[in-house]
Amino acid sequence: MASHESALKAHRQNLKRREHNRELRSKLRTALKAIRTALDKKDLAAAKEQLTRTVSLVDKLAGKGIIHRNAAARYKSRISARLAKTAAA
Repeated sequence: MASHESALKAHRQNLKRREHNRELRSKLRTALKAIRTALDKKDLAAAKEQLTRTVSLVDKLAGKGIIHRNAAARYKSRISARLAKTAAA
């Protein structure tokens, strides 16, 4: 365990940040699950509403470095492609 005051503070900050980041990633996974469920049920209105919120969340997390920007692009691309495919059918 760290013994210097600055190292102890850094450790406390790391714990708080890690917990906050875990909460945000959990929120992202919940949002992705919700939009996938709406798409599976062919509920286009709910899926379109969820899409804007989910894309906003994905962009925020990528901007903060919580998820990688390529992962964010992949999430957005796959969800929007799936929505377009469901809307066309």
